[in-house]
Amino acid sequence: MDDLPELGFYGLAGHSATPRDLIAEVAEGERLGLGSVFLSERFTTKEAAVLSGAAAAAGERIGIATAATNHNTRHPLLTATLATTMHRLSGGRFALGLGRGFDMLFDVMGLPRVTSAQMEDAIGILRRLWRGEAVAGHDGPAGNFPYLSQDPSFDEDIPIILTAMGERTLEFAGRVADGVVLHTFFTDETLARSVETIRRGAAEAGRDPASVRVWSVLATVGDHLDEELRLRKLVGRLATYLQGYGDLLVRVNGWDPAVLARFRADDLVSGYPGAFDVIGTAADLGHVAGLIPDEWLAASATGTPGECAARVLDQFDAGADGVILHGATPAELAPVLDAYRRVRPAGLAALPRNPGRAR
Repeated sequence: MDDLPELGFYGLAGHSATPRDLIAEVAEGERLGLGSVFLSERFTTKEAAVLSGAAAAAGERIGIATAATNHNTRHPLLTATLATTMHRLSGGRFALGLGRGFDMLFDVMGLPRVTSAQMEDAIGILRRLWRGEAVAGHDGPAGNFPYLSQDPSFDEDIPIILTAMGERTLEFAGRVADGVVLHTFFTDETLARSVETIRRGAAEAGRDPASVRVWSVLATVGDHLDEELRLRKLVGRLATYLQGYGDLLVRVNGWDPAVLARFRADDLVSGYPGAFDVIGTAADLGHVAGLIPDEWLAASATGTPGECAARVLDQFDAGADGVILHGATPAELAPVLDAYRRVRPAGLAALPRNPGRAR
């Protein structure tokens, strides 16, 4: 079965109390030809370094990326060590994915909120350490570090991916990152505009815009799944995003903020004790489905496997280099992958296995 380096999936998509499931997911994903596994981090049972190591051991070809962890939750020397260890453990298949995270979460954790200046400073430190340099007397936005060093013999080429949504972060990512992971439930128009913004940021920094690998994230919920599972993966997932950072998602898509306000004011939503995609009952999800416009839910891949495959092609037409099929396990994606192979565009087989490399 031919590999599909242009396609990826999220390991343990959403919440998981059984992280060992990742081992089987990666093995199945590689068997089906999926090119990369992306690993989000949650402060329960989804620690990025542990999951990355498991993914490297479970597969021989599949690319691996954190998408994402945060630079401010680990000391930079630990993050550098995570990446160099994974780089060598995986035979060069690993990309370090970083993101801004959530201000309110960092507030309650007692951590500084993340800024672009901090991220750029932290990325610079990491790249110097990977080149075998010592970082001495550093006092910058990422912190004050008297002396940092890994190994003077190092000359590691480890890609950095940034997750991004807003225009300024997209431009920033184009300026400093090797790859960019966008967000689920972007409309095709938002995706095209985001790719353009990333490419512009790269060009303004004197970089080749094509050197930045851009991944769209497409919720893929085919009708070969049972109805309640589809409801959870689609309505539940979007409702959870609207709970957490709906203002940003609505703004970047140009959706009506009054609809978001009505969603949040709903009696069930306003007092809900957790994430809809985790604890929502069938009745809860059915109720929430009536609050979310079909237009918003249409920013996904649904229907028959063939219809889902056609939506993947739409992502390439909008400028993405790769598509992360989000919300489904590799086994659940198998019919979609079969349909996609029948319509797969030419010229994608040569893409690197490492999800942070464009060529």
